[in-house]
Amino acid sequence: MKVSDPAAHPMLEAVADSDDPRLDDYRDVKDPQWLRRRDIFLAEGRVVVLRLLESTRFRVRSLLLTETALKSLGNALDGHTFPIYRVDREVLEGVAGVRFHQGCVAVAERPAEPSTQEILLGLGDSAQRLLVLEGVADPDNVGGLFRNALAFGVAAVLLGPGCAHPLYRKSIRTSMGATLQVRFASMVDWPKDLSLLRAAGFSLIALTPSAGALDIRAFGTARPVPERVALLLGDEGYGLSKDALAACELRVRIDMTSEADSLNVATAAAIALHRLT
Repeated sequence: MKVSDPAAHPMLEAVADSDDPRLDDYRDVKDPQWLRRRDIFLAEGRVVVLRLLESTRFRVRSLLLTETALKSLGNALDGHTFPIYRVDREVLEGVAGVRFHQGCVAVAERPAEPSTQEILLGLGDSAQRLLVLEGVADPDNVGGLFRNALAFGVAAVLLGPGCAHPLYRKSIRTSMGATLQVRFASMVDWPKDLSLLRAAGFSLIALTPSAGALDIRAFGTARPVPERVALLLGDEGYGLSKDALAACELRVRIDMTSEADSLNVATAAAIALHRLT
């Protein structure tokens, strides 16, 4: 099915009332647990929605957009058979009481999450970089880390305890849709599951501000970068747990001036991944 004019799409439905039951998936979206109970997530903004439409990992349930957003998506809607609800701005913002970015939001179903072992088996031997998070509870930070992961060719992100979910609204939005592109899994048996990474040939490297850690600038100069690296990052306040640090074969730090004691975790990850790539 190819549609040259989005306004003529066969799945397009005009909705004039924010109380219309067809829009029920878009209510109470400020409550992540409400979304989780319905096994759905929201993707906001045109760039993010386009990345969702390009993905084969998620089943889109419906699309809610204004006339302007509809025109901007153009033929990206070709071939899709989910309902497309066209609304005005007032209806769009009245559904959930929030301002959806760029007049464009989609609802998709949350798939069953793979295990760490399934992720590793699916990556194959070509994967060289993994990102492992522990206690990163801020969805903005998780989103920023996924955006970095996409930029530096990280094959997958593995989440230890205490992490915000990559499919939270803010995580997806901050990542610019990278959480819809980079594969991820939760590490249920922490930190025991870290041994699976070592068995797959990954060197476990912990990023820490500790003065006794190796300056990360040594990689590529005094010592070679390992062929396969799993970079571990922890909570900004407390860092990685003792158990996580003990599981790593190497601890590295980013040298800073004495006036600063730490960096935002996403910023630190970007510096480290650039050095290790």
